[in-house]
Amino acid sequence: MNNRKTFFCIDAHTCGNPVRLVAGGGPVLQGNDMSSKRQHFLQSYDWIRKGLMFEPRGHDMMSGSILYPPHDPQNDVAVLFIETSGCLPMCGHGTIGTITIALEEGLIAPQTPGVIRMEAPAGLVNITYRQEGKKVKSVKLTNVPSFLAATDLEVECPGLGPIRVDVSYGGNFYAIVDVQENFRGLEHYPADQLISMARELRNRINAQYTFVHPDNPTINGCSHILWTGAVISQAATARNAVFYGDKAIDRSPCGTGTSARMAQWYAKGKLKKGQEFIHESIIGSTFTGRIEEETMVAGKPAIRPSIEGWARIYGYNTITIDPEDDPYAYGFQVL
Repeated sequence: MNNRKTFFCIDAHTCGNPVRLVAGGGPVLQGNDMSSKRQHFLQSYDWIRKGLMFEPRGHDMMSGSILYPPHDPQNDVAVLFIETSGCLPMCGHGTIGTITIALEEGLIAPQTPGVIRMEAPAGLVNITYRQEGKKVKSVKLTNVPSFLAATDLEVECPGLGPIRVDVSYGGNFYAIVDVQENFRGLEHYPADQLISMARELRNRINAQYTFVHPDNPTINGCSHILWTGAVISQAATARNAVFYGDKAIDRSPCGTGTSARMAQWYAKGKLKKGQEFIHESIIGSTFTGRIEEETMVAGKPAIRPSIEGWARIYGYNTITIDPEDDPYAYGFQVL
């Protein structure tokens, strides 16, 4: 029996962070929506995520996606997100990269030019894009409803001492560490220190507190830490360094993280509908965010934020996973 599987991948990056679109070889999944298909993938096919995202075929920052037909004929595409951090309900930088690749490579044909309705496990995401010839110049997604879930949670952070965090939802749950007495801002710490502190901080937050999406219990737990700090460019509104997986800091400004932070600012009266929110990454790349709609989630004030950014294709990859030949077929991590 030959267990060798082949995947055709198109590699790109969104504002510096990788996106590997699996254009061929993805599994057939069962379910009536992407949330249930995500559960099927996690139960039966998570080896594909690990094989394509982890070393030696991937790396600590690797992020990817697989395209599926939409479940509602009014929609254009459905997307499953696969990352070193897991099979995420939603990924903003992944959406920008995936849509850019899919349009430039002719993998989707939008029913309305310039507009895409994308089904994600977290819900429906509406997208517009700007294209010149074959080149997609920018992608703007209007994300799922985002909201501030908890404020001023106290937790002991290794290397810092006691700190306070807000937890906000933007497609995933984020613990936001604002500048405070025991945290001077991300610019004062090397990336490896932010990573090591965030890994243990996330463990402690999840041990002390519980986060479950009120409309979808499969979306639960704090998966990301968002460190804040001083901007590099005076044109930027705010800056962040998002920790995900076990060793990664997002090189992009992070789409769901930007959504979560905009929801935090909105709840605290710092950002109003229609105002531009330019979010800067650890490397200085930016997303432009806006509050498109004010709404409610289970009685909590919430927003529908939009995120705009760009992506570039840089490679084409035929990747094999053969457990009979390669002892590292399903990948590994060095922590």
